[in-house]
Amino acid sequence: MAKGADRKLFLGGRLKRLRRERALSQTAMAADLGVSPSYLNHIERNQRPVSAQLLLRLAETYDVDLRAFGAGSGPSEAELAEVFADPLLSGVGAPRHEILQLADDQPAVADALLRLYRAVRDQRERLNAVAEQPGAAAAEDTPAEWVRAFVQARRNAFPELDAAGEALAALLADSLPDEGFEARARARLISPHGLAVKTLPAEVMVEWTRRLDPHRRRLLLSDSLSPSSRAFALAYQLGLSEHGPLLTELVEAAGPPDPQTRALLRVSLANTLAAAILMPYAAFHQAAEETGYDLARLQARFGVSFEQAAHRLTTLSRPGARGVPFFLMRVDQAGNVSKRYASAAFPFARYGGACPRWRLHSAFRTPGRIVTQIVETPEQDGRPGARWFTLARTVDRQGHDAWSEGHDLAIGLGCELQHASRLVYARGLDLAAPEVTPIGPSCRLCHRHPCAERAAPPVDRPLAVDDWTKSVSPYPFAAG
Repeated sequence: MAKGADRKLFLGGRLKRLRRERALSQTAMAADLGVSPSYLNHIERNQRPVSAQLLLRLAETYDVDLRAFGAGSGPSEAELAEVFADPLLSGVGAPRHEILQLADDQPAVADALLRLYRAVRDQRERLNAVAEQPGAAAAEDTPAEWVRAFVQARRNAFPELDAAGEALAALLADSLPDEGFEARARARLISPHGLAVKTLPAEVMVEWTRRLDPHRRRLLLSDSLSPSSRAFALAYQLGLSEHGPLLTELVEAAGPPDPQTRALLRVSLANTLAAAILMPYAAFHQAAEETGYDLARLQARFGVSFEQAAHRLTTLSRPGARGVPFFLMRVDQAGNVSKRYASAAFPFARYGGACPRWRLHSAFRTPGRIVTQIVETPEQDGRPGARWFTLARTVDRQGHDAWSEGHDLAIGLGCELQHASRLVYARGLDLAAPEVTPIGPSCRLCHRHPCAERAAPPVDRPLAVDDWTKSVSPYPFAAG
């Protein structure tokens, strides 16, 4: 621990970006922080480390979230390491310090590199699909990847939508103080928006769970929706009706590359606004802290589902009222990832699924029950790996029908172990000397050996197989 605590922090590129974002000269920022311009210049050029005292002054002077500042605003080291580990770049051999320098000093270049890699990867997958199954349609996942990257670049935080959601929730509460959210939302949709809400059988709605009929001024909802999903659908429509211009402004400011991406981003932001209406920031943050982030109690208090409450926990990064910095991943039983959000660091690779040693996948064996686990990522350059407290639980897919088995999705939620003492789920555990499960970012990037759960060899290690031995791992490989 002492070694990690004594490690020097060279954050020159991030400090320079902060200064430029504030439109400050080095002299002006040095005066704000109480240091000399020459000292600040040395720090920006990574010739001097950033001291703890200077970090505290940054936080006080510019209201900087030190966790986000330390994580940077561009692609992470892990994301760039995944790019350079691809066989396409075999032989480049970019050392870790160069990758770190690229991420810290030139985030725009790093982001451009990541986008190019993503485009190449997607094209390669499309070509493989065509080769394996002639006539197969290529998967158009670029808009989804773009939106996911944009949301993650914002650390899943949209203060404008939080403020709008809180204001609308307060207005609804004042209008009908003795009614629940659904009654308030229905009344607000009728007046002033002239929208009636009608529930129809799933057989009539066919594939739709929510549909707006603008000609007859009706919002149609499927009767397959649970009460929490129905409330979310009402909040979604309220957000569009009340704050359509704000959503348009945020979408245009993001600069999506095409109409499909623009539409998908608008839906994503409208979902964020709906969550802010159902779970107003200040009230939800206070309840989370008071209950030890007990998801069952948060569900009951705000009338939301497990997934809705868990997703909202990843957005609590308001200055002065920050929550535990959670990450979230949602998978189906085949391992496909459909959600991946983080308010701070994220222990898994950007592409592909999670480590099979994480109990997110085994949650399907205990439907509806929360399973907890403490995991540890690999060490790097002699530094110990990071430890994470995680929990996982299955949830029903929205609008599932009689042909669905139910509990066909799993939600994984986690935070760094240092925050686990704030969670009700960690009570009674020895967090100072816990039972830890070693994991990796993804099989193709993980160098842990041997591992019986390994699904693929690391891309930068040659296989080590022969006729005389058999490993517990299906893909033994040579040490680096």
